[in-house]
Amino acid sequence: MAPDSGPAKASFLSRIRALPARAWRDAFAPISDQDGFYRHRALVRLTHWINALCILFLVGSGLNIFNAHPRLYWGMVGADADKPFLSLGAIDTPAGPQGLTQIGPWHFNTTGVLGWSKVDGEFQSRGWPEWITIPSFQDLADARHWHFLFAWILAINGLAYLGYSLWSRHIQRDIWPTRADIRSIPRSIRDHIKLKHPTGDAARRYNALQKLAYLGVTVLVTLMVLTGLTMSPGFDAFFPWLLDLFGGRQSARSIHFICASLIVLFVIVHLTEVVLAGPINEIRSMLTGRYRIPKDHP
Repeated sequence: MAPDSGPAKASFLSRIRALPARAWRDAFAPISDQDGFYRHRALVRLTHWINALCILFLVGSGLNIFNAHPRLYWGMVGADADKPFLSLGAIDTPAGPQGLTQIGPWHFNTTGVLGWSKVDGEFQSRGWPEWITIPSFQDLADARHWHFLFAWILAINGLAYLGYSLWSRHIQRDIWPTRADIRSIPRSIRDHIKLKHPTGDAARRYNALQKLAYLGVTVLVTLMVLTGLTMSPGFDAFFPWLLDLFGGRQSARSIHFICASLIVLFVIVHLTEVVLAGPINEIRSMLTGRYRIPKDHP
């Protein structure tokens, strides 16, 4: 017989209900050296918010670019054009047009969101809906301008962060996982499932999952930059080995999309954790640098 899940469910709900009260209780009280510490340096905070802005515009403009040809293939030029591994489109049915999303052998009716959605108040065939793209109307040229602008800002910002972090040993000291971190991964997973966040001295350090996530995002951004360059014929003329590295321009486009999707997933998880850990304390630390060390609450 399965154990009674009642107490566990009650504990989960009580933690959720306690989050707003806990956050506001600690929001505006002064932070002494005993209660907290200086968590994020000014350059780390600045590059964090620039990254957030860049990701917002890159995702929105990237989806607008994707709408110009809402299909993904593998290979040099997508020779098997009739068999994309992902496509967003519309089909005619006896009941009228229907949005259809295809992922490998699976097909999904996504009418109203993907493939067939409202554009200026009328339904039209469109991969991603207008409310999620930048600009909202379909314009490949404008979308590319936005995308390239914020891609360069992200790249320069990332190099500034990387250079500072290596010079200050932020990566070596705070981000790079130790053997103890690797051994603690199962415990860290259990703590996250239970919505249990570090308190006391443990809150001064990133946990194992945080470190691995930040390193993973660094790898994803690097792949995004390289695959983005691979899709540019101008860069291919100077660095033809990029095409061989990623197996062709269409493969690079697909990897670019997959990496972007994983970054969006990271952002969703990251924001969820910020809310669960105490949004005011977390956001304040990224604005002012000062972080209040959470204490155990009954």
